Amino acid sequence: MSDLPQLETSRHKLREHVLRHSLKSGTFTLKSGRTSNWFLDSKQTACRSDGILLVSDVALAILPSDIDAIGGLTMGADPVAFGIAAVAATRGRELRSFSVRKESKDHGVTGRIAGALQPGDRVAIVEDTVTRGTSLFEAVEVVRAFGATPVFITVIVDRGGTCAAMASEAKIAYQPMLTAPDLGYAFGS
Repeated sequence: MSDLPQLETSRHKLREHVLRHSLKSGTFTLKSGRTSNWFLDSKQTACRSDGILLVSDVALAILPSDIDAIGGLTMGADPVAFGIAAVAATRGRELRSFSVRKESKDHGVTGRIAGALQPGDRVAIVEDTVTRGTSLFEAVEVVRAFGATPVFITVIVDRGGTCAAMASEAKIAYQPMLTAPDLGYAFGS
């Protein structure tokens, strides 16, 4: 894989972690039903202390300074959002974190939002890996319905290459930390 694109230092270190801990090669059936010769479990990076520090380094360099909260659809967004918010706090940046539940809760605190999101917040929507963008944009809609404004989307790895157009159409800035081509694979392969 010596023909990988050059990346600035923090993204290069994140890529090395993803390649070592999160990427598997072989034959896999994806959620979409398609088969692929590679599989990505980015939680293997997001759920390791050294990995979430690398994710946070990249994310905090690209997150707009006016973001109030960070979160997304549980489960993929949880370690990413919570880790980035915790690391941000150690660097003097306050971000509230939250999860979007898959279903509304009907007891205790109701609704699909769990965590510290507040109406009026400017929000970064995150995810570990994205192929089609379904979970990202489900989170966008729930956050909007809650009364907050998604203004930025980032993911550890964009596998599919379709989210940039979807985000542009939704008028939300989008910048993945890494892409499939950064890992040596074509989008959607």
